[in-house]
Amino acid sequence: MNQHQQTIQRSVTLSGTGLHTGKTATLTLLPAPPNTGIVFVRTDAENNPAIPALVENVTQTLRSTTIEANGVKVITIEHLLAALAGLQIDNLFIEIDSEEVPILNGSAQPFTEALIHAGLELQSDERTIYTLRQPFTYTDAQTGSEYTAIPNNHFSLTTLIDFKAPSVGKQYATLPHIAHFADQIAPARTFCLLSEVEMLLSQNLIKGATLENAIVYTDLQPSPQLLQKIAQYAGVEHLAVKQEGYLNNVNLHYDNEAARHKLLDVLGDLTLLGAPLCAKVFAAKPGHAANVRFTKELKKHLKTEAAAAAIPHYDPNQPPLYDVVGLQNLLPHRPPFLLIDKILSLTKQKVVGVKNITINEPFFAGHFPGHPVMPGVLIVEAMAQVGGILVMQTVPDPENHLTFFLKIENARFRKSVVPGDTVVFELNLIGSIRRGICEMTGVAYVGNKLVADAHLVAQISRRPQ
Repeated sequence: MNQHQQTIQRSVTLSGTGLHTGKTATLTLLPAPPNTGIVFVRTDAENNPAIPALVENVTQTLRSTTIEANGVKVITIEHLLAALAGLQIDNLFIEIDSEEVPILNGSAQPFTEALIHAGLELQSDERTIYTLRQPFTYTDAQTGSEYTAIPNNHFSLTTLIDFKAPSVGKQYATLPHIAHFADQIAPARTFCLLSEVEMLLSQNLIKGATLENAIVYTDLQPSPQLLQKIAQYAGVEHLAVKQEGYLNNVNLHYDNEAARHKLLDVLGDLTLLGAPLCAKVFAAKPGHAANVRFTKELKKHLKTEAAAAAIPHYDPNQPPLYDVVGLQNLLPHRPPFLLIDKILSLTKQKVVGVKNITINEPFFAGHFPGHPVMPGVLIVEAMAQVGGILVMQTVPDPENHLTFFLKIENARFRKSVVPGDTVVFELNLIGSIRRGICEMTGVAYVGNKLVADAHLVAQISRRPQ
């Protein structure tokens, strides 16, 4: 999986008919700067409104995936998104002059070939990659579709389908690595069952369908009249059912082409996460509606995991970088105003420190006797002392310097700190230290609960002689 973002070298244009609307559309795929993401632009609408390809913008999933924003929508985006995921393209503007992406031959191959022709270009910025830390399962109550994602060192995807129609039956397909997408998955075409065709035609749901952009599997013995009706619609003279169980207008690319196309659809819908996923994903009986609901729930789970991972971890068995004796060599504070006990880690940008709260703290004698609570101002002072360690490492003789507050902003106290708590502070430097002035963001946690946070500005000064 690429570690840097990627776009295309030059623009490329494709034209065709939308499967559901039957409207002709022209797509122009253009390079985009780092951190743009995948953005559709409706050039036929006033002011060229943009629609980011994000799961939050999905508004419809009936037989395809639709996104909508700024008063416009784009239909049937999944095959193009699958091609972008398969080629690891992170940033792209997609200009479209109609509401539906062309179906072309019903697969992702035309998009994949056009993108390869446009050339791929690595960008300087690193990718944001969603990394799964714990297994995640989702069962869709409405469809019975089942999804499992487990941690892995790269992305892989397996789909299983089970159709009552013997011509499809039970199939599975797997994409062991994203690098295999172009040759193993992209050519797999969309499909439907013969019993669905008449209903789809009567409801005007496949105005742009032809026998060249969809495989029709048989799940019934068709009457001559039905075959004739489909032939007339498709503009061909004769249709029959192959022995293998599908109409005779096509030959399958793969024995399990249906399962491979379902995998393609899952990949396209997963792209709506907004960043590549590093996990092993299994999807049983997937469909667009369930895919999108799974993607939404997975995104929530990933954000929850990321928030939990951001909480500084305190292992009491871990030897500290500085204990209370070492701290007194770096800070001028002394008991009872030395308000930190340990420094756990220290880099040029971040420091993590610990304060153990006991009933023996002198401030508890007068601060809410009977209901001892650590004063918020002292929580901020402890936070600042931890930050002092971060800035003191920038001078060669910290014993000859002091750190003074210049400003405290946006200090918030979210939960009381009481005797028995262990408070873990994390301070992060903002920008670089200039003329002895530094800015830091600070957070304080008890367990996994955020108890306080603030923005601090301080100045390093030489100790008066």
